Amino acid sequence: MVLNPQRVFFSGVGGSGMSAIACFIADKGHMVAGSDRAFDQNPGHPVYGLLRSKGISIVPQDGSGIDSSFDLAVFSTAVEPNQPEVIRAKSLGIPMKTRPEYLADIARAFRTIAVAGTSGKSTTAGMLAFLMERLGMKPNFIGGGRVKQFMTAQNPGNSLSGDSDLFVMEACESDGAIVNYMPVHSILLNLDLDHHPVEKTAGMFSALIKNTPGMVIVNEDDRNLKGLVPGEAIRFSAEHPSDFSAEDIVQKDLSIEFSVRSARFTLSIPGKHNLYNALPCIAFLHEMGVPLKDISFHLREFEGIERRFDIHLNNGKYLVIDDYAHNPHKISSLMETMKYLREAVCYIFQPHGFAPTRTMKKEYIETFVHNLRNSDHLILLPIFYAGGTVSKDIASQDLAKEIRSMGKSAEVVERRKSILDRMGEWDTCVIFGARDETLSDFAKRCAQALRARGT
Repeated sequence: MVLNPQRVFFSGVGGSGMSAIACFIADKGHMVAGSDRAFDQNPGHPVYGLLRSKGISIVPQDGSGIDSSFDLAVFSTAVEPNQPEVIRAKSLGIPMKTRPEYLADIARAFRTIAVAGTSGKSTTAGMLAFLMERLGMKPNFIGGGRVKQFMTAQNPGNSLSGDSDLFVMEACESDGAIVNYMPVHSILLNLDLDHHPVEKTAGMFSALIKNTPGMVIVNEDDRNLKGLVPGEAIRFSAEHPSDFSAEDIVQKDLSIEFSVRSARFTLSIPGKHNLYNALPCIAFLHEMGVPLKDISFHLREFEGIERRFDIHLNNGKYLVIDDYAHNPHKISSLMETMKYLREAVCYIFQPHGFAPTRTMKKEYIETFVHNLRNSDHLILLPIFYAGGTVSKDIASQDLAKEIRSMGKSAEVVERRKSILDRMGEWDTCVIFGARDETLSDFAKRCAQALRARGT
């Protein structure tokens, strides 16, 4: 049984998925230690101190922290097979699992609700866990995003240890392990290009559905999910008739209101994409017997996920937002939301890796060309590199050149300081991209630079 007390080592513990599992396991009474190359490079990393405050031992990622006392070693998929900790664990005969393999073990120990989709699953999983916690259902939760109201000095916000056997998990398709998850219930939000071609991801989602004996809750409006989900699924929508259809939708500056089955709901986070994140939560909870009025009461309290439309400055003139958007679908949703807020926006985007940028180059270009208005400007930062072996045969300049050729305003800026020096050129800035924890700090610095200019 995976939750029997163990000594577990996590290699790559600083990542959002790994840190969530490590904190969850520590809360369940396991002895936990770990390492991360990001901590070796930056001892001031915010997650480093938080993990240590939880009693998790942090060691250098050089193999020296692993000994025969560990019952299991869990490795991030970003840790290469030739790294010292992999070699050390093998030499000691310590059982080894990847992060998704271990997450699958955890999921099998609970009545699991898996939240899947190429966009929105972090927010939806976090929102569902938040609502269940507020409703007294005492859920367990592991997600890829940090729920703001779960964040404490000892919790990054991406996990929750409850007393029930209910477990909400973010079921990511990126590494293919989603086909091994055995949830009781599943939510399917959408299907689009991200880590894999649509056809390959569709196959993974089909496998998840087959592994789900309970409710399958699916977005009726998503064209790529059509025909993928059996007829007995529970469906939600905002554009077509369904079991849980949003009506009378009113988008405000920083919130959205809507009705479901005559009950009125308010989301305190903006954007139609967040409406689609809320609807399956409403559907699942109501199918579990929770009155709509009770769901509505707590939904308005939800403050969102860290780095999902985080507002660092909004003083009437200047607006600075930080967001995790990194695939074409997420970026399009972000830019559509901004069109409701400001007439001119400076978008500052950092592509999150060479392989993803290569895979999605065409769709990135199409997304920016479609969504950039004549009053908008796009700044591309150099492609984020987290280390390891990778082919660096693409650059941000490749994107900017084609976007400019389509008549849109775009440039590449190599150094962030150069952007800070130019902050007065724009009243509204949106900083976005995945994987790089320092983007939030950069957004804060942009806000400080504009704040210093006054109103």
